[in-house]
Amino acid sequence: MTDTTALDFAVTRNLAAASPAQRAQLLEDPGFGTVFTDHMVDICWSEKGGWHRPRVQPYGPISLSPAAAVLHYAQEIFEGLKAYRHADGGIYSFRPEQNALRLQRSARRLAMPELPVEYFLQSLRELIAVDGAWVPEGEGQTLYLRPFMFAKEAFLGVRPAHKYAYYLIASPAGSYFTGGVKPVSIWLSENYARAAKGGTGAAKTGGNYAASLLPQSEAYEQGCDQVVFLDADGNIEELGGMNIVFVKKDGTLVTPASETILDGITRNSLLELAEARGHAVERRAVSLREWREGVASGDIAEVFACGTAAVVTPIGALKGAGFDDAQPIGELGLSLRQELTDIQYGRREDTRGWLTRLDA
Repeated sequence: MTDTTALDFAVTRNLAAASPAQRAQLLEDPGFGTVFTDHMVDICWSEKGGWHRPRVQPYGPISLSPAAAVLHYAQEIFEGLKAYRHADGGIYSFRPEQNALRLQRSARRLAMPELPVEYFLQSLRELIAVDGAWVPEGEGQTLYLRPFMFAKEAFLGVRPAHKYAYYLIASPAGSYFTGGVKPVSIWLSENYARAAKGGTGAAKTGGNYAASLLPQSEAYEQGCDQVVFLDADGNIEELGGMNIVFVKKDGTLVTPASETILDGITRNSLLELAEARGHAVERRAVSLREWREGVASGDIAEVFACGTAAVVTPIGALKGAGFDDAQPIGELGLSLRQELTDIQYGRREDTRGWLTRLDA
């Protein structure tokens, strides 16, 4: 199926939807990933029918065969993006077409069908059309959007499935930082790998995150907030769920480049803003030695992590077996964070066409 004209969504309203008072209470302090809106999107794909049966339906359990391919062969991908409430009441998303394209790249790597960009964007609008009231207005609050797709064909056999389901759910999210942005400590994982060359590191698939859970637990045991991985050549890769950026004393921003790293939309946007300010940007391999010696010599003036949830998080310490290196805290990362979030929330003019209105 190659026709990407608009889908005709069937809408079934949730008869047990939260009342305005209940919703307001939940939005006072939604936390992250524990409160969900009243509805979800569901689109089917089959080898014969292509993308079909688009629906907005009540949020609830998914019926799945015990033999569903995803449960045995892990054909599963997902994305994460946010909806922002602007001062004029409008609801916007930030570069959602980039999430759609990344979902396609992930699908390609996992031998899954690629959801057209137009269908991805329409799914966001269809959900906002019924659940727009769930987009919070509080400082730093957003509606987190989680599109995901998995193999649902019931069979036991190692091959790409012939049936898939695309879903979109949404969860109101509070401000990532309470009481201000705080630097985090990072544990260097040298015994575990998140991904390998030729593997699925550049795809946003659950298996990559499952592989990070044990080393993340190790980081907690070492008193650290996050874990950083090395690639097969011993170069810095990324954190469990965030990209990393080094700021040199001459203002150059350096970020690791590898086929095992997820192509971060937040990272790319921050680097584009930095380039517009006149900063040089380098995407290349960064060794652990370069990192540690650069901090020791003062050549590296700042290190920060970045991703959808936190946008920018300063790194205050790098710990590993036998060392504990304090990291320099700079101002550039947080300055770029402010500029980016001002664009996302409509406080600064969007001159790059990064915002897409979802409620119009």
